[in-house]
Formats: sequence, structure tokens, C-alpha cells
Amino acid sequence: MTKLTLTHVNQCSDEVFIEQLGAIYEHSSWVAKQVKNHRPFSSVTDLHLTMREAVGEAADQDKLHLLCAHPNLGEKIQMTDSSKQEQSQAGLTQLTAEEYEQFSTLNKQYMDRFKFPFIIAVKGKQKDEIYEQMNNRIHNSKDVEFHTALKEVDQIALLRLLDLIEEHEKS
Repeated sequence: MTKLTLTHVNQCSDEVFIEQLGAIYEHSSWVAKQVKNHRPFSSVTDLHLTMREAVGEAADQDKLHLLCAHPNLGEKIQMTDSSKQEQSQAGLTQLTAEEYEQFSTLNKQYMDRFKFPFIIAVKGKQKDEIYEQMNNRIHNSKDVEFHTALKEVDQIALLRLLDLIEEHEKS
């Protein structure tokens, strides 16, 4: 994948900005739409902080929609290319039948309890660690888990931005 440059992100049209950054927050291009007028960004971190602030200032219902836009981990469903790659690297696309059943059961319990899917930044983690986190977090209160899930979404967004945008121009 060809990386974008920060200069490109700062200078492209609003439409291109939204098209290229709209999937940073899973199926939630409204975040990119909210921040397009805050350009120019001094760094990828600046862009991320601005996007994070847009999410933080959103209504709880919009935040819930953002959380619900994420796929259940290990599910065989249509998801963004970024989610496919992230889950594949964590071993979640190669689950055994038993592991798939364990994830499915825990995903259902989690969803029934919190009304949004379990979200964790899977980059650098393996399926056993993810399953353990899921097992632990299912005991959180609804409020704690809502905020934990939003922090994980922000971490996912940062990792996606760092993968997508080259901070400095190559000479």
C-alpha cells in the first residue's frame, strides 16, 4: 500500500480527504468529515488528536454507533480491509473450530451484556491474549466498558493513521 504524505492530507480536496481517511474510524466517515476543516495538521499525532476530540465531543448515541460499526473478533463477516488485516495478523482468521466456538460464545455474551461488540486494538497481540482480555473485560460495568472500548477505538485509529500516512517527505 502506498503511504500518503502529511502534505497530501493537508492539501487534498475535502472529498479526497474524507475518501482516504473515512475508514480510519470503522465505517464512520463522519469523523473525517468533522475534522477536514481543521487542516493543516502539524503531524499525524495532531491529526489523531483532532479526530479523537471529534469522537469525544460526539453524542453518546454517535459513539455507540461507532462502537457498533466494529466487527466481532473472529467472526466470518464482511469488514473493512484494515480490520481483515488486523485480525489476520492476530491469528483471528485462522481459528480452529473449537476456538471459533469459544470466541463466538464470548462475543454473544459480551454483546448481550454491553450492546456493542468487544473492541481491542489487536495489532501486536495474539488470539490467546485477546481472548483473555475479553474474558476479563466482560465483568466490567457498562460505563467502564463503554469508555474502555472508545479508548481501544482511538488506539486502532492511531495505528491505522501511522500505517497510512508518512510523517515526513522522502527526499
